[in-house]
Amino acid sequence: MLAAGSWPRSASDPWETDMRKLIADEWMTLDGVVQAPGYDGEDSDGGFQHGGWHMPHMDDITTNWVTKTTVETGAFLFGRRTYEIFASFWPTAPAELATLAEVLNNRPKYVASTTLTEPLAWQNSTVLQGDVAKAVASLKQEDGGALHVVGSSQLTRTLIEHDLVDELRIFIEPVLVGGGKRIFPEDGTLRRLRLTGSQVTTTGVIIATYTTAES
Repeated sequence: MLAAGSWPRSASDPWETDMRKLIADEWMTLDGVVQAPGYDGEDSDGGFQHGGWHMPHMDDITTNWVTKTTVETGAFLFGRRTYEIFASFWPTAPAELATLAEVLNNRPKYVASTTLTEPLAWQNSTVLQGDVAKAVASLKQEDGGALHVVGSSQLTRTLIEHDLVDELRIFIEPVLVGGGKRIFPEDGTLRRLRLTGSQVTTTGVIIATYTTAES
């Protein structure tokens, strides 16, 4: 987990049980912004005007990496905005995206939202009830493959603040946007990470995987 600090753990510590891993997948500019990577107008909160900054950097390495990690996902976590974007596209995705669409449409999806109510139109989707951190902690105790939170900047920040993210997979893009939404808490807490994998794409994107330093 992304731990705020280090402390000894005993054999009876309940957090030492085999829990599902929670992985955060993020597209990020070099100046740390994750807002609206996909297309113009995706998220204009705060007057953001650079939507779609990620798309010019797509290549075969990126596509293959996304496909592989998506297929390996046990279930997805979304914030409300990201969920609605995905729900409007993937149920009717074009045939060339069938591999990704099959996974995204058929695997369980959990949504952090105070405005959405069930039943949700996108199949296999559930609204998280009550406190988000507690709900996600409970999900990690259940059987199943790894949980992936995709985009969803506010949700990801909350999960990091509550030490629930086990792994960060970040596409660090060679672009500066001057400001926007970020996922890292500004709470003065030291969180040590360990680089466990990296790759550079043909367009200069660094795909970096981090876990906690003590894991």
